Amino acid sequence: MASLILAITGRGMVSAASRCNGHEALCSRKYSQIAQIGAHNSAFVGDLPADNQYVSPTEILDMGLRFLQTQTQKWIDGIQMCHTSCLLLDAGPLADFLTPIKDWLDDHPNEVVTLLLTNPDAVPVTDFADVFAAVGLDSYTYAPSSKLATDEWPTLRSLIDANTRLVVFMDYHADTAKVPFILDQFAYMFETPFDTTDASFAQCDLDRPEGASPDGRMYLVNHYLDIDLFGILIPDQGAAPMTNSASSILAQSDLCREKWGRIPNFILLDWASIGEAIAAQNELNGLL
Repeated sequence: MASLILAITGRGMVSAASRCNGHEALCSRKYSQIAQIGAHNSAFVGDLPADNQYVSPTEILDMGLRFLQTQTQKWIDGIQMCHTSCLLLDAGPLADFLTPIKDWLDDHPNEVVTLLLTNPDAVPVTDFADVFAAVGLDSYTYAPSSKLATDEWPTLRSLIDANTRLVVFMDYHADTAKVPFILDQFAYMFETPFDTTDASFAQCDLDRPEGASPDGRMYLVNHYLDIDLFGILIPDQGAAPMTNSASSILAQSDLCREKWGRIPNFILLDWASIGEAIAAQNELNGLL
């Protein structure tokens, strides 16, 4: 009986080790060839108007999503996870956001996670690096030796084997000469408009960086719906089941594929725990 249990357990471990982000088929694919659905403003958890998610970042990862985006702000005590302003919503220091992600990566050795951080206050990128180092997360980061063309990204298996399983982007004020592992978002991708109030998501326009060419860039689709209340845009919680349905996500993705000739690399959702994000992600990656 003991030998049977060991044999079954061993097969399970081998099977798990042969997968990358949950699927063996993804191991041989380049990072730039995979669709990743993720959580917009993942640090802001709750059901108040300024919140964007119902569950924590690690619960998002447990669901099977591997892409977390969030806002940061400069505040009295350093870098804080604040939504627009720390006076509006302060979710705590950056270190408290990063530590559980580090713990999660410790426990999941065959997973590649992507972080996208905003930096509207032009905090020096070295300050971010200091926080990554303080929590031990810098040891997992991927730092290419030079700017990568789209087809030069490593495969998921290569990232896992090298244990460089965290890819970090920053929207503004990245400087890879100072911090090689914090990559310039818009050097690597463009994105579609945000603050959408049209529930049909009937566009896939290049919004940022303004005037840039889509060639040589991955791209991010902002698939989350806002509602206009007296001129103030807030996340539309009530529409989340429809917005995050596979049919809605895939309809915009199909429009994007027709326009740009390839699937989206990243898709951001509010209330990502609601709806059919995993089903949509699997279909985009041909895993159904």
